[in-house]
Amino acid sequence: MSGGILIPPGPVRVLMATKPVDFRKGMLGLAALAKEQLRIDPFSGVIVCFRSRRADRVKLVFWDGTGLCLFAKRLEGKFQWPRIEDGVMRLSAAQLSALIEGLDWTRVHVRRVVAPEAVQ
Repeated sequence: MSGGILIPPGPVRVLMATKPVDFRKGMLGLAALAKEQLRIDPFSGVIVCFRSRRADRVKLVFWDGTGLCLFAKRLEGKFQWPRIEDGVMRLSAAQLSALIEGLDWTRVHVRRVVAPEAVQ
């Protein structure tokens, strides 16, 4: 059975903090870090992704409309992470799913679909 999180349908904003954080922080500490250091509003519906120093853990913090949520996973192995830098990078929902599964999310490319101008 595949583990992972339920990602809502439709466009989802996912922002990954590229620098490792203190994984003793819970949802409120990570939400505060997102707001104060990364300038991301954690209550705007965005999924904020955080990594551990050892690269084997990930935490996601997001507001689902009714409360603040925290998802955490420890992978048997290591997650594929970008270079360690200050800042954030944007991921697609498909890339986030691949990351959570322990796959190389950098190989996942979202196909852009242009809405038709008229019905034929």
